[in-house]
Amino acid sequence: MTSVPANTDQTLRQAARLSLVSGLLVFAVKLGGYALTLSVGLLSDALESTVNVAAALLLTLTLRFSNRPADADHPYGHAKAEYLSSFLEGLLIGVAGVLIIQTSVMRLLHPHPVEANAIGLGLTVFASVINLVVGLRLRAQGLRLHSPALVADGQHVLSDVWSSMLVLVGVVLAIITGLNWIDPLIGLLVALLVLRVGWGVVRGAVGGLLDESLPEDDVRRVQAAIESHRAQYLEFHDLRTRRAGRDTFVDFHLVLPSLLPLREAHNICDAVEDSLKSALPGVSVTIHVEPEDLAHREMADLRLS
Repeated sequence: MTSVPANTDQTLRQAARLSLVSGLLVFAVKLGGYALTLSVGLLSDALESTVNVAAALLLTLTLRFSNRPADADHPYGHAKAEYLSSFLEGLLIGVAGVLIIQTSVMRLLHPHPVEANAIGLGLTVFASVINLVVGLRLRAQGLRLHSPALVADGQHVLSDVWSSMLVLVGVVLAIITGLNWIDPLIGLLVALLVLRVGWGVVRGAVGGLLDESLPEDDVRRVQAAIESHRAQYLEFHDLRTRRAGRDTFVDFHLVLPSLLPLREAHNICDAVEDSLKSALPGVSVTIHVEPEDLAHREMADLRLS
């Protein structure tokens, strides 16, 4: 299995620090916006930002652990720790959604006027701009480095942008119309959006922990790489693919002529493996070689059973 380059580790650590610093800054700015407007929507938005800070701390610890090299107890490395981080982040997002619902319901039962404070609203817009820039950067780096924890954190930060915009709409409408119930109603809509994002993050993490197959495009690239050597083997079957954090694994059975010398079989496997690594850089490949007569016998036994 290929190790993660040192510059990749450094990039991931820098991204985690960026997430933490921006999370703290955004929380402080949004809290200031709430203090100036007394909007429950802005308060719910600030509460959701506390989850960003907790998630950034979790991301920092997880990336430090997942980047450890393989050892005797973990021969496949520690990359799956990122899925645990994503799962916990999804749960934290869900907790934030529940807190927002609680706050919004209380404000619906006990309405409170929203103050028209341009500075408070401007602070929220400023916080959203920070989140937009940081979220796009985190998600892009996560996709490029195949880091599910970083992708999840980027998606979480971006969801904060859309929820903040929704909150601002509610605050402005409440100020213009004088209908104070609009603000907490928007808070409930934000909570539903937050819960939806949390479910998506949890769903992706569970898929990684359960070794879901690679995306269809990647599987087709794997098949094309193997089939590019079609003249050298008889057939291949039982293709399996999975991803563990930044590590990708492919294994399959390759049927070769029964009397083919072992060295030639080895050379064919090396050639196929090189093609797979060109198609999916860093992939770990396991090829089970089967002689033709044994493969046909196994296929016949499977049909009889």
